[in-house]
Amino acid sequence: MFAGDERKRKEKAMRDAGRLPPGQSLTLKWPVLHNGSVPRFDAARWDFSIRGLVMRELKLTWGEFNRLPTTIVNSDFHCVTRWSRFDNSWKGVSFREILKLASPKPEAKFVLVHGEQGYTANVPLSDLDRDNVLFATHHDGKPLDPDHGYPLRLIVPHLYAWKSVKWVRGVEFTAHEAPGFGSRTAITSTATPSKNRDLTPTEGTSGPLAS
Repeated sequence: MFAGDERKRKEKAMRDAGRLPPGQSLTLKWPVLHNGSVPRFDAARWDFSIRGLVMRELKLTWGEFNRLPTTIVNSDFHCVTRWSRFDNSWKGVSFREILKLASPKPEAKFVLVHGEQGYTANVPLSDLDRDNVLFATHHDGKPLDPDHGYPLRLIVPHLYAWKSVKWVRGVEFTAHEAPGFGSRTAITSTATPSKNRDLTPTEGTSGPLAS
């Protein structure tokens, strides 16, 4: 009973503060949604690729990636399956650190984020080139659970969660928008963006590799 009352109290507070998008419900847990099985992580074979319209293409080993500067971002997390989880603490590598390494060419306007098992999400570069966008390795002070994207997931706080790709293996800079996993599978969403937040679905899916 107490837990239910706590959830309702926090949900009302978030709604009154304008942080809960219309149609969303607050959760104190962290639901798991993904397509396929949870991939096995092998540090010796893992790499992070940077390719496409960049001045230099790179592949970083797990050790090299972990030597990049890290940051901590506190943000809310919204899924188009109509739940929201608030005040998450993420630790990882800022997307802008990857931009420094990649030096995108002027014609690069989009980024195709590649995850395990062929999952991709297409995101405008302008949505990623922000202070609070990062490739997270930790959540609330602990390494990510495998179900939630260990060892690495993208976090884009102002977009719905399917853009926050789990099990990321690289980024590809492109000039034009390319269909991601959601567009190819033609799953649709009825989630309504908040008038106070830029929660903009640009592909029709609830994020099979995102929550």
